[in-house]
Amino acid sequence: MSKSLRLSEKWFRRGLWLVALAFASFLIGLGGAVVDDLPRVERALELDDFIDRPAAEPLRSTIKASETAELQATRQLEQVRLQQSAARQASANARETFGNWIATRRATAQPDQDTELIARTKQLDAFKQKEDEVQRLVNAQQQAVLDARQAEQRAREALSLLERDAREKLNAEYRRVELRVFAYRLALTLPLLVVAGWLFARKRKSTYWPFVWGFIFFALFAFFVELVPYLPSYGGYVRYVVGIVVTVLVGRYAIVALNAYLARQKLAEQQPDQVRREELSYDVALARLGKGVCPGCERPVDLKNGEIDFCPHCGIGLFDHCGQCETRKSAFSKFCHACGTSAAATQAPHTSVTGTAQSVTPGAPVQPAT
Repeated sequence: MSKSLRLSEKWFRRGLWLVALAFASFLIGLGGAVVDDLPRVERALELDDFIDRPAAEPLRSTIKASETAELQATRQLEQVRLQQSAARQASANARETFGNWIATRRATAQPDQDTELIARTKQLDAFKQKEDEVQRLVNAQQQAVLDARQAEQRAREALSLLERDAREKLNAEYRRVELRVFAYRLALTLPLLVVAGWLFARKRKSTYWPFVWGFIFFALFAFFVELVPYLPSYGGYVRYVVGIVVTVLVGRYAIVALNAYLARQKLAEQQPDQVRREELSYDVALARLGKGVCPGCERPVDLKNGEIDFCPHCGIGLFDHCGQCETRKSAFSKFCHACGTSAAATQAPHTSVTGTAQSVTPGAPVQPAT
């Protein structure tokens, strides 16, 4: 069809298509902002909204207290272990000193040193007793750490059971929220598709067609980008079912449209040549001729063959002769390309001698009046 347009008209149409795209982009931006705000309609959900709080709060308090007790016991255990290390070192030093002293006494064999031997033995026993006391403190702190850790573990296991049940309820509620948000999207998108379908059927060739096509692009974007990716899955069943339904609807529409088109073509091919050419618009005829097909039946025709004046498939006239200069020209041209005579003037009925009108079929020889 673009071959039949004037140069300025082509650029105007391109500019109007830019207007349509710009209008669609602004509508898409506005629609995207609205769709992004849809989840805010629903309240943000948390795990605590579904957990058994009377049972969970004491467990959380126990966990917190156990963590504090374990931390404190661990710090005290570190201090006691330092004391234990010092006591062991002092006891080892005392035993070493005592051993050296015993060896010296045996060498000198002095009985007057028995009193000192008893004193040194008591001192060594005191070091050993100190070491044992520190060891008991270490054991006590280790027991305290273990008790706090086990209490924390028991509380966490009980709390984990409550959180697992709460998480199942939370996930179920998330699915319901997702379904509600999808319903909001569907409620916004379906009317847009209906309006877009009506505009496509009734207004796509109107004066304000750029806005019509811009809205159609916006509706298609809202459906395929803002709605289809957010279809609830449920294992893929919903998406597959929706795909099947959409495919069946589109396929049925295409089959019905094709059959209706073929029926119209068969009916049109039964009409007289002049009627068929009058029903074809000028732009449509030129566009089909530019593609090398018959304007009437859209079958391929060798238009470069100078001997073909009629379509061999449907019989519609493709070429005729100018009534002024007899130049062979397209039967759909409005003016003769050789002399510029209007085709409508040369196709007017001629008057015979007896006064009766005789119609002249383009391309057919004129019979003389009798």
